[in-house]
Amino acid sequence: MQLKLALPKGQLLQDTRYLLHRSGLEVSGYEEQSRSYRPECRNLPNVFLKVFNEKDIPIQVAVGNYDLGICGQDWVEELLAKYPSSALVKVQNLGYGTRRLWVAAASASGIQSIEKLNGRADNIRIATEYPNLAEAFALTRRFKRFAIFPLWGGAEVYPPESADLALIADSLGNHSDYDLVPVGTILESNACLIAYRPSWESKNMAPLLDRLCATVGRRDTSAAKTSKPSALYDSSRSQSLGDSECVWIAIADGHQQKPTLEFLARAGLNISENPRNPRRPSINAEGIKVKVIRPQDMPLQVANGNFDLAITGEDWLTDHLYRFPSSPVKNILTLGFGRVRIVAVVSKKLAIQNPEDFRAPLRRQEIATLRIASEYVNIADMYAREHHLSPCRLIPTWGASEAFLPEDADLLIENTQTGQTIAQHGLRIIDTLFESSACLIGSTRAADGIKERRIAEIVRRLERTLKEVRSQKEELWNSRLSP
Repeated sequence: MQLKLALPKGQLLQDTRYLLHRSGLEVSGYEEQSRSYRPECRNLPNVFLKVFNEKDIPIQVAVGNYDLGICGQDWVEELLAKYPSSALVKVQNLGYGTRRLWVAAASASGIQSIEKLNGRADNIRIATEYPNLAEAFALTRRFKRFAIFPLWGGAEVYPPESADLALIADSLGNHSDYDLVPVGTILESNACLIAYRPSWESKNMAPLLDRLCATVGRRDTSAAKTSKPSALYDSSRSQSLGDSECVWIAIADGHQQKPTLEFLARAGLNISENPRNPRRPSINAEGIKVKVIRPQDMPLQVANGNFDLAITGEDWLTDHLYRFPSSPVKNILTLGFGRVRIVAVVSKKLAIQNPEDFRAPLRRQEIATLRIASEYVNIADMYAREHHLSPCRLIPTWGASEAFLPEDADLLIENTQTGQTIAQHGLRIIDTLFESSACLIGSTRAADGIKERRIAEIVRRLERTLKEVRSQKEELWNSRLSP
């Protein structure tokens, strides 16, 4: 009988690896630098291991793809807040990976406690990666009106301009406050071991559980503890809330940030680090303010009016517009750097050469439902409809998407630069949907007065810089061709 265990990548990886080692499990291929998503357990060969983004693990266990999983309690509670009857058993608090989920407001907002918001008649805006817990929190506090802004990350930068509160996770005693005041704690979270209930009730998990649980004490099936609100502290720092004439620009975090900063610098817009608040860098231009957010969030944030301009990928703009075709956001300039292809990928083990090859096995019910995994849920949905791939089930992912094939998905919609990573994971590209590069996006709604002129000047600067870059590349290309 095979047992399947889902392991986390990211911040829990090292401690989880140590847990496995202390448990006497001889696991190879589970290191930060490993390119494999399938570690091997040499002394328990009937245990199948796979590495996922931590947020995906409760879902994979709840739907029965894995018997056991290790992840943070916060992501377990995020799932249960929306699906309380999920087939999950909380087996053991593992005692490491401590972080707290806290509610915060901008220090300049005047909100120093949740009680300040009680009875407020206008909309209370909450930005977070944990939309289900945020909604449960707002309902528990009996807010009269509230709006939840689901994000891929970086919620701490949204108050006060774009949200009243941010619900964020941070390590205890090791957080940067980003000019925020913590006004309450929702829960304190550790890494925990979870199980799929039918497997828990029917399979003999003792050989694996006894090893894992022996290192952290007796098994605990209680729910994650919800703590009392944290003590408040006063902040004397203030920050300007901005005005209607200021132009807000969003730039990406991660690997796209460096080429974005280099391009903006060529245009005379020099952005420098702000040590006190890394997500609010400084810029050498009057009337412009910058925030660092996730590129996935940019189209919706521009459409909602929280930013005037943003530099994201054409892939994320396309995904947004497939979901909201009349969204007031547009591509102003295609910038050319950060090029990737959006591709359809299958396991090399499948005799599939193009998407149409899935139709026959679906028709013969050899495949009951085509499982399509992707970070680009709306692009994947459009692709399935265009190619008549039905019935299908979309599986949203939050990174490490290659891990889903072939056990947990049949088809993957992914981005790639060279295709090497895809090949290294035993996968094969069967179709290219489109090519994507960085782009400048903005609102289709007209701005007024000074702000409109500032936006126009920024666009003109970037257009000139783009022409210069293209001209230099053309000259270099011609010089190489000339004898």
